[in-house]
Amino acid sequence: MRAMVLTRPGLALQSCTRPDPQPADHQVLIKVHVCGVCRTDLHIVDGELIGGTRPIVPGHEIVGTIIERGKSADRWPVGTRVGVPWLAAVCGHCSFCRTGQENLCEQARYTGYDIDGGYADMVLADPDFCVQIPDSYSDANAAPLLCAGIIGYRALRMSGDPRRLGIYGLGAAGHIVTQVAKYEGRDVFAFTRPLDHAAQALARQCGAVWAGDSTTFCPEPLDAAIIFAPVGELIPLALRAVRKGGGVVCAGIHMSDVPSFPYQLLWGERVLRSVANLTRNDGAEFMKLAAQMTIFTMVHEHRLEQANEALAALRSGAVTGAAVLRPQ
Repeated sequence: MRAMVLTRPGLALQSCTRPDPQPADHQVLIKVHVCGVCRTDLHIVDGELIGGTRPIVPGHEIVGTIIERGKSADRWPVGTRVGVPWLAAVCGHCSFCRTGQENLCEQARYTGYDIDGGYADMVLADPDFCVQIPDSYSDANAAPLLCAGIIGYRALRMSGDPRRLGIYGLGAAGHIVTQVAKYEGRDVFAFTRPLDHAAQALARQCGAVWAGDSTTFCPEPLDAAIIFAPVGELIPLALRAVRKGGGVVCAGIHMSDVPSFPYQLLWGERVLRSVANLTRNDGAEFMKLAAQMTIFTMVHEHRLEQANEALAALRSGAVTGAAVLRPQ
């Protein structure tokens, strides 16, 4: 099979040919149809996330078909289309796993970080950590749902029940969550980088009642805000926009350093929290919701061999929506 491999952080991915993987008893072998290019992949490639396995095949927004099963991997039959998200394995017995917080398991392993991911023709996965994708979504349009969608959904739930919701960063997650929030009857105020008129237009297309750059004063006090952009300087701005008793949720796995800010911005029982990873229940709930509504995903397709170009476009801010790799 073909694969794009990261040998060392900071280097470009290398195209190589590898033997086809063979599933263990608990695994399935999946033919990759598409794999989304997530900002987490960029953090891994650029060395902003330490740890993980090297060399590694990145990619954790994988849509594909099961083509072979291990002896005990009988959850789905061969031929089933599934999605492979970020969370790949947990210990199952620690205090976090036993209390519904498997996303915080210290022994958790992650797709495209600890085990090889979807920048390849084929990938191995534990079927218990895969999700079934609604038939109404094409492969390419489904790929961003598997991380941007699920993590965004978790962040939205962590924000409480806001009527007025601020979203900072209109990338893959932001444009999906805007639609979910609108579907649930919320007013979305979208904040983008200055002069990013394409992202602001996308926000309005997805249902935002207002869109402007992140330095603009919000026209109404927000009940909550979610920050998807990995920019620490946005935290004081979001706290300033949120009313007393509201909250700011940081949804990224990595963020630049947070600058100091006056306590007055946090005072008034405002809450600042992070979202870490996802649970299998998050995936199941979100896919059920995705089947009930129609989520538009703006995707830009690239060939597998163009993975470095796709990552560069994401790094520079040139991607509006989401990028997707297609092996075939």
